[in-house]
Amino acid sequence: MKRRLTFRPFLFALLLISPLVYGACPKDPATAYEQLYCDIQAKGGGSTLPTFEDFRRNSPQVQALLLKRPAARLGLSVPEAEAATSQPAKPAPPVTSERPEPDPEIEPTPPPAVDSAFDGCRLSGAVIRCPSARYELATNQANSALRAGVLDDDNRLGLSAYRGDLSDETAVRAYLSDAYDRYIAKMLEIGLGGTTMSFTRFYNSFRRHEAKGIDFAQRMDETFDYLKQDKRTLGVNRKPPDELPKSLKNCAPSGARVIVCDNVATNWVYVRD
Repeated sequence: MKRRLTFRPFLFALLLISPLVYGACPKDPATAYEQLYCDIQAKGGGSTLPTFEDFRRNSPQVQALLLKRPAARLGLSVPEAEAATSQPAKPAPPVTSERPEPDPEIEPTPPPAVDSAFDGCRLSGAVIRCPSARYELATNQANSALRAGVLDDDNRLGLSAYRGDLSDETAVRAYLSDAYDRYIAKMLEIGLGGTTMSFTRFYNSFRRHEAKGIDFAQRMDETFDYLKQDKRTLGVNRKPPDELPKSLKNCAPSGARVIVCDNVATNWVYVRD
């Protein structure tokens, strides 16, 4: 009887950020970033954002980073920090994924165009259909389905080490965004697309390791080696998860052929056919 793949607790005890209780948005937000924060909350995409009061205590640069990912999921743009603080905030037009029911007393107007990475795409459980592509949910794969050599010792995760200032949030996020895309691609390569961590967990793993003086890239490479060793000898659960994402608002592109969706606790990877 095959044993199921088990993960070493010390490698995968990854921090989970619990959604914070939202603070009420003011009637007239003072900056474009505050307005965007409120727009995101109104559209239900702010589960990973801090309260409004905590949000406004951050610098414009950090505010922009906090907004970047949830805004991208909703097809909203994040203005540059200078523009966000120097120009009056203007309410953004409403963005809806479905045409609203017509009001019999008000002549309906067409919904605004949405400039989004997923414009025209539709999520149907284990499949995302877009106008020019189809993406299917990745599950763990048997070794017989893998490309020859991917489980060999010389196949490394190969993340570059972070050499910048750890207090420079912009640089950290840029580094981790590229590193995460590579991590997802390599997990798919060794047949573990159904066992990936969310970007939130990836980010917090980086912060926790670097705070202890541990090279994150090196530790991730060691973890990848352990996974390959286990994958060579242990069976994996190939069944799709019972829970699937409910909306594309919790999804983001990862490279050219992958879409990653998550609710922080669970991660789903969709691969283009």
